[in-house]
Amino acid sequence: MAKLRKQNIFNTTTAAIKFILFWFMVVVQLPILAILPRRMAVRYMPVFMWFLIKLSGIKIVVHGKLSDKRPLMVVSNHISVFELATFPCIFHGSFIAKKEMENWPLVGWVAKKFGVIFVDRRPSHARDALAVVQKTVQNVKYPMILFPEGTTTNGAYVKPFKSTLFNFVENSNVTVQPMAMHYRYKDGSVIDDQTLADHFAYFDNKKMDTGPLCKRERSAFGQVFHIMMLGGFMVEITLLPPPPLAGMDRKQIADTLQKIVSDKYMELKDKK
Repeated sequence: MAKLRKQNIFNTTTAAIKFILFWFMVVVQLPILAILPRRMAVRYMPVFMWFLIKLSGIKIVVHGKLSDKRPLMVVSNHISVFELATFPCIFHGSFIAKKEMENWPLVGWVAKKFGVIFVDRRPSHARDALAVVQKTVQNVKYPMILFPEGTTTNGAYVKPFKSTLFNFVENSNVTVQPMAMHYRYKDGSVIDDQTLADHFAYFDNKKMDTGPLCKRERSAFGQVFHIMMLGGFMVEITLLPPPPLAGMDRKQIADTLQKIVSDKYMELKDKK
């Protein structure tokens, strides 16, 4: 069984070198992104993210098959910032993200180039957000990925899905495919809940409803550096069949998908 890599001068120095190299590769690629039209930039995203995956030591294992139906929305649980890199590498798609991300320095600009749809989740802006999502999803050939929990978690459970995020699914031709994603050590062994919360998850303690809290909260880039120091981990993805959602309202859709994802996640996360 794998053990957590201890922080020492060698591992910290190695992580620092990788972190600097990652930012060097980001800077080198920015001119490429600047000249690429949005549709081509989405196709380039897996290349851009590949460097982060390799430098962080992330191993990806996929079970199941992505639906070939379009338009397609993939919904998943969300544990850390690394889903933003691993999912495009596997599915060659883009994301629906919270509006606040659009104003993040550099990150917001890169996300726009990569076809990310920014959704204002305030009720007063729901109609405009719905129109943008509907138009985009209907006109792209790649899958759009949604994290309906609305935030990352400690990995001990799957939070309830926000029903407002499924407005555009009601009475539409959008196929929704659920996906359960969990973390393991690189040799496939189980990461216990407290270790997952302390070292591999990226979340706000105040937003957790159950399970262990992390002893030290890090920034997003601090979490990337920490994972580089640890030597990485495995992201295991299980794609599930799209359920029949016709005739359901958004609350029923959210509850149905949450149960599917949660049940599969809880079944697999501690399975040896």
